[in-house]
Amino acid sequence: MRSRLDHKVSKPKKSKWSLKNFSLKEMLKNFIIRHKRKLFYATILLLAFLALVPPATYLYYARDLKDKDSVINRGLTGLTLQDRDGEEFYTFYQPKEITYIPFSDMPVSAQEAVISSEDKNFYTNNGFSITGIARAFVVNLFAGRIVEGGSTITQGLAKNAFLDQSRNYMRKYQEIVLAAELNRRFSKEDVLEMYLNTVYFGEGAFGIENAAQAYFGIPARDLTLSQSALLIGILPAPSAYSPLSNPPDKAEIRKQYVLGEMVEEGYITQAQADQAASEALVYNPNAARDTNTIAFHFANYIKGELIREYGEERVISEGFRVKTTLDREFQKFAEQTVKNRVANLEGNNASNASAVAIDPKNGQILAMVGSYDWTDEKFGQTNMAVVPRQPGSSFKPIIYAEALEEKIITPATILEDKETTFAGSYKPKNYDLRYRGDVTVRRALANSLNIPAVEIMDRVGVNDGINAARDLGITTLREEANYGLSLVLGTGEVPLLELTNAYAVFANEGLYNESTGVLEITNKYNQSVDEPQSFWALLNPLNWVRPENESTAREVMSREAAFLISSILSDNRARADVFGNALTISRVAAVKTGTTEDYRDALTVGYTPNLVVGVWVGNNDNTPMDNIAGSLGAAPIWRSLMENYLAGTPVEEFEKPTFVVNEAICVNGRRSGITEFFIAGTQPPSCDGPTQRPSPSARLTQPPTPTTNPDENNDDEDNTSKPTPQATSTPFPTPTTVSGATSAPVPTVQINVP
Repeated sequence: MRSRLDHKVSKPKKSKWSLKNFSLKEMLKNFIIRHKRKLFYATILLLAFLALVPPATYLYYARDLKDKDSVINRGLTGLTLQDRDGEEFYTFYQPKEITYIPFSDMPVSAQEAVISSEDKNFYTNNGFSITGIARAFVVNLFAGRIVEGGSTITQGLAKNAFLDQSRNYMRKYQEIVLAAELNRRFSKEDVLEMYLNTVYFGEGAFGIENAAQAYFGIPARDLTLSQSALLIGILPAPSAYSPLSNPPDKAEIRKQYVLGEMVEEGYITQAQADQAASEALVYNPNAARDTNTIAFHFANYIKGELIREYGEERVISEGFRVKTTLDREFQKFAEQTVKNRVANLEGNNASNASAVAIDPKNGQILAMVGSYDWTDEKFGQTNMAVVPRQPGSSFKPIIYAEALEEKIITPATILEDKETTFAGSYKPKNYDLRYRGDVTVRRALANSLNIPAVEIMDRVGVNDGINAARDLGITTLREEANYGLSLVLGTGEVPLLELTNAYAVFANEGLYNESTGVLEITNKYNQSVDEPQSFWALLNPLNWVRPENESTAREVMSREAAFLISSILSDNRARADVFGNALTISRVAAVKTGTTEDYRDALTVGYTPNLVVGVWVGNNDNTPMDNIAGSLGAAPIWRSLMENYLAGTPVEEFEKPTFVVNEAICVNGRRSGITEFFIAGTQPPSCDGPTQRPSPSARLTQPPTPTTNPDENNDDEDNTSKPTPQATSTPFPTPTTVSGATSAPVPTVQINVP
């Protein structure tokens, strides 16, 4: 009889090579055995590196370690801005503002606050903390990057005085070496004195004395416990915590933290902490201001960009010297022109204006005027060139360009300018409440007709229109549900700088350059701040070869579509119905105006192939102006800036691309002498198709009469009364607008004359 055991299925034997038989210890042992020689050499190299760095670091910085003055003066430079010719025009945080005070004049509360919150073992460590370094190493290991430094006060002094602000292990090792040497050479009081005199507190204040003056308007020796705790509390991130530049709540939270640490360390009692926490701080209303006299908004714009890119502490302590794109003389002219125009419009409730000029070939900002007067405390110090505002009809070319790009329309496509109800019961009206019947795309855009523009928006699609704007560098538009078809009429808010740079794409034949105000940045050692500085970066082969003058331009639109937009916007005859010669300058230029509802914003943006200028006029608080349209408020500034900059420069024309053809269009079934530009393949192939004679009632029998009184302006696109210089001859054929055409807005059209 067979046992039950005889029927059991035998389990397969485990292989002796199963991974489960190998412990981590055995795997590590096998790895070491296999790579013994390589590990040996790597260890030797590492030990040699660790042994050589300290003496090399010491020798390099030896002359700056000899006394307190040498240590302190090494890292205290500022931010200097130069124009495009290398001449200084603006400075921030200069060393002359630093006031050194002895240890005896430093409030005890500040000393105890910084030790409690920054380095509890300051008086017992050797300049660095093994525990802090180990903790930071673990945190950084799990974070996958350096997020914590584990620095002591002495290490902070070493970093501020000798090293750059990069975060890597090589710099950290040098920081420890220098901290140990500082600890050996100087007493703890000397180290604390140097640290509190050199550390950056924000608002341009290096050191506790300047910080006390900047934030509270008092000398450091008079700081209260509450004030000391706040100043020490903002040290980790002065730009983020400064109560002068941010909501005071952030600084108050940091103050509470420092007071708590002081209680924990036994420096103060809980009652003292509670009293200091409840003290209502009064900040200095007369904080020091820069005395620079030109390009205030541009300088602060550049400073902001540098801080975002490199961090405020690095920008200042490394002594950044920035060669900017600013054209000094043009900037001066632009500032005066804007100021004069706002003065002229004062009676029409227009209190401010801004302007931006860009070289479309490279995106370089030549001039930036953020307001009519920097010293105006109510309006002057807000940079309206970067504040999003509704652009009105100046947004239309972006949508028309997308329609041309996608071959939805041609300049000769017929659109219906008549009372129309679109989806959602949306019924747009023209600025003058009139209808012109069938009009070509050229005439509709040149004269800024609203109803045809909404028809184009409907065909393009709002989402695609937003994407087209983003391709041109506009970043402030959100989801399409926020706008609807009225997006084409400029209901989405856009900064003037971004709108002007979007027009630069038209001028630059479809190539986009990100706008920039910087040509070159060097530090106090005259080294490029973008060159690899660390030991490890120098070993990276990718940093060995850097292409010079590498172009960052990218194609976001075809040359053909960009040319067609330029052709339409520079067509003086096509826009004569509405504008007359209000937008004409002494050479061919493409230009578009815009005005928002109730005359809250008036804009003019225009360009030649080598200059694009955008102008905004309005009120910062968004209150309406009195009948100030784009062509009346902003256009005179635009004309002056264009004429001033272009005077004496070679005349550049909008060059017709190879794949744009100039073809006759059909009139009464026959080819006429009336020509239009088409992207090759979209021109009418023949004149044999059916035609339709439009009703005479659909045509406007008389163009609007130019107005000379701002009180008579009802719209966004009216003429001004001042005569303007006559343009030179157009460098390419200008189509003549003819009333009447096929009713469908398709690329191939025929036109009937009644």
